[in-house]
Amino acid sequence: MSTNNNKALTISSKRLAGSASCMNCGTGLQGPFCHYCGQPDKNFLRFFPVLMRELLEDFLDFDSRFMRTIKPLLFRPGKLTRDYLDGKRFRYVPPLRLYIFSSLIFFFLATILATNSIQIHTETDEEGETIKSIQIETEDQEKLDREKLDQALEKLDPELAAEIESGIKEIEDGDEDDQDRIQFNDKPWDRETNPLIISFLPDKVNDWINDEIAQSPQKGKEIEANPNLITDKIFDLLPATMFVLLPIVALLFKFWYLFAKKYYVEHLIFALHNHSFAFVVLLIIMLANAFAGWQDPAETGAITTAANALTAALCIWVPIYMLLSLKRVYQQGWVLTFVKYSCIGISYVTLLLLATTVVAITSFVLL
Repeated sequence: MSTNNNKALTISSKRLAGSASCMNCGTGLQGPFCHYCGQPDKNFLRFFPVLMRELLEDFLDFDSRFMRTIKPLLFRPGKLTRDYLDGKRFRYVPPLRLYIFSSLIFFFLATILATNSIQIHTETDEEGETIKSIQIETEDQEKLDREKLDQALEKLDPELAAEIESGIKEIEDGDEDDQDRIQFNDKPWDRETNPLIISFLPDKVNDWINDEIAQSPQKGKEIEANPNLITDKIFDLLPATMFVLLPIVALLFKFWYLFAKKYYVEHLIFALHNHSFAFVVLLIIMLANAFAGWQDPAETGAITTAANALTAALCIWVPIYMLLSLKRVYQQGWVLTFVKYSCIGISYVTLLLLATTVVAITSFVLL
């Protein structure tokens, strides 16, 4: 039976792969790709796993281009940017895609490790062999601690348990007023008698600032009881903050290389590649130290030593990499490159500290 008579198909056989014309724009085909719009001459009626693999390849670009990208990214400073600007683009992962992928993986892992969501459990089987496993904790740690405390108190004498509970409550409540610890004009802050007033700001802004000051003692208690609250909020804001900083970093390069006769987008591509390199290096360091902590909790074995050596080597390589990448991309003399490298480094660190401060304050406000 021919394909045309197959009623199970939902599209005409003329619209399948191998057609004479592009199914998107109608241009006559001379190969597997349309030379006008670039659409491949593929049939989407295939096994679902094949379609999923192609979807991941399109989104993450996990093909030979990824392997050709990662080596120069780590070991050949400035080559990706130099080749991209010279028109050699198809063989590498695009800069923006590379940045998004590396940053997402880095922040995802950093969030898990920073909030202690990964726990290493050690058990001994019947034969006396030690079994290690990694588990991701999803329960609220403060709730777990309280449940353990309640279980312990239930085993004690009721009078002793009540005395312990009373002592814990006194510690939580505090012996002195938290608001008295906030001082303005050498006097304790008070919402009515001694508020914080910044003369050049509108009244609504001053009211909002004083509202935040009033809530800060309670927020401080919550953070002290569960530090993951502020950590989670910071890591919620950091990825977007770093992405927003990219155009500003590109402006730094544009400023210090004002007479280099380069377009702004060239500086932006360079910033994307260097930030991707930084994220991949930090990712390697985190994975190495996490693996060492899992295999060698006492931190005295060869694995820990190797992880520390790798971390030290990468920390030395990063500033050298950045200097060499500047030299290769902008192709100026060593003296001038080193001077600009120092100026850009100081500017970038200042910008990063400012952004980190803003993120920390914003995270505290949003709690």
